[in-house]
Amino acid sequence: MDTDIIDFIQIEGIIMTNTPMNIGEYLLKKLKDYKIDHIFGIPGDYVVQFFDMIERSSIQQIGTTREETAGFAADAYARTNGMGAACVTYGVGGLSMINAVTAAYAEKSPLVVISGSPGINERAEEALLHHKGKDFFTQQHIYEEITVASVLLDDPFNAFNKIDRVLDEVYWHKRPGYIELPRDMVAEQGTIHQRPSTSRHNSDTETLDAALSDAIAFINQSENPVILAGAELHRYGFQDKLLRLAEEKQFPVVTTLLGKSVMPEAHPLYLGIYGGAMGRTEITTLVETSDCLIILGAFMTDVNLGIYTANLARSRCVYATSDKIRVCYATYEDVTFEDFLDGLCSSQLHKRPEANLEWVLEVAEPFSMVPKQTITVKRLFQHLNQFLCDDHTVIPDVGDCLWGASDLRLPEQTEFISQAYYTSMGFAIPAAVGVQLAKPNSRPLVIVGDGAFQMTGTELSTTIRYGLNPIILVLNNHGYGTMRPLIEGSFNDILNWRYTHLPEMLGAGRAIAVQTEGEFEIAMRAALEETKHFVLIEVILEKTDMSPALTRLAEKVSEKV
Repeated sequence: MDTDIIDFIQIEGIIMTNTPMNIGEYLLKKLKDYKIDHIFGIPGDYVVQFFDMIERSSIQQIGTTREETAGFAADAYARTNGMGAACVTYGVGGLSMINAVTAAYAEKSPLVVISGSPGINERAEEALLHHKGKDFFTQQHIYEEITVASVLLDDPFNAFNKIDRVLDEVYWHKRPGYIELPRDMVAEQGTIHQRPSTSRHNSDTETLDAALSDAIAFINQSENPVILAGAELHRYGFQDKLLRLAEEKQFPVVTTLLGKSVMPEAHPLYLGIYGGAMGRTEITTLVETSDCLIILGAFMTDVNLGIYTANLARSRCVYATSDKIRVCYATYEDVTFEDFLDGLCSSQLHKRPEANLEWVLEVAEPFSMVPKQTITVKRLFQHLNQFLCDDHTVIPDVGDCLWGASDLRLPEQTEFISQAYYTSMGFAIPAAVGVQLAKPNSRPLVIVGDGAFQMTGTELSTTIRYGLNPIILVLNNHGYGTMRPLIEGSFNDILNWRYTHLPEMLGAGRAIAVQTEGEFEIAMRAALEETKHFVLIEVILEKTDMSPALTRLAEKVSEKV
């Protein structure tokens, strides 16, 4: 990491700052070292001093409408930028973010949570300070369960060390970290700290050689190897390594749903998404008949595995993630994911002859729009394919937005950001804020159901405040459409909002309601031309209309429910 923003003097292994610096200033400078240019959150009296420091720094504070959406926005920013940060007050702020931070932990997103808290000198026994729960340490104890590292900055002497440790753990493990900053510590001078520990983690050489030797031998003796690529390739920035391995060795590639877009989807070696019985039969057959499945950076979750309908025997898998390297039944400790992947790329793996994969490829018939035909979910996503561009980032929310979007064929540079494992409704619109701030040249294309929109749609006001211009497709099927095929009841219904009136309420933006394919065509063209503010397209659907993927998934889930 860069350390030139701080003058350092090294004395017997210890580094001292040449320029006096307080704890708040040091934390901001370290965040900037990790390329964090925005911090999402809402102020409160326990953290307002630090907010004032943010405002006077080169990092921009981004205000959201609630703390959970600040967490979602920072999570998406982290996925796009490499690391992200959110800052909230104690208790009512920090505890409101728990769901978003848990999602980031589950899906490996490097999010730094900074929470103000009562001053150390205020924490007298039985002191009844506002926002306090069971005791002064309740919030930190909770965060210990959903972060890779958590600290309370209660001592100026070791505060810098603690900050370095949390940021280092977040950087390497791609999971959230928690920093609690008491309000009487913000301006305290920190004088001594160790050299920041962020550096390359090295594998044990002998174990790495053994893992690669066994993996290469196993892959070379196989007849039809297939790569199953997952989200960690995106988190660690290893997409180029995947592409090199696939092209040099001519291995076909499929991805998990969470890993969608880690491989250019127009590439001839990319075949689609694997999801057990939930996915297309051809993909399932290819993967489950392969005698060597090379699983790279994939989470083996219930959704990724088609609600555990997948048939992936360990005896025919090479499995490599940041947590584990395994070849068949042998597991190798002290081997990093990057070293193992680099070893495969530079190894003597046999190049495969070009295989006939035409039977696996889905050759969609050219979409022909029928102007007066009532729009359906299936036809909507087929139609949407025609409008996707390299500068879009597709962000589907949970439900049929996600399952339907799995069938989109993305352009080469188009990213796909989703919560395809933790699946918390309401992620997509705040995520669009984080994505566009992290990647200003990309325009978010959000696909959200009416139920999820009613949870976090207020973040459209944040897009106006900061000059963002997402395109929002609200799939209005009058309730929780994912639940209807499982158990129908009035609990699946919600109030039907007048979505097209939102620009009038917010004072900016544009909204259009559509019911036919022709109306959707006109609305999408208008949305692409309007680049100043958000454009909301309400797509009015039948209650029971579902994508083919959700139909398959519902059949499997209903068996368990």
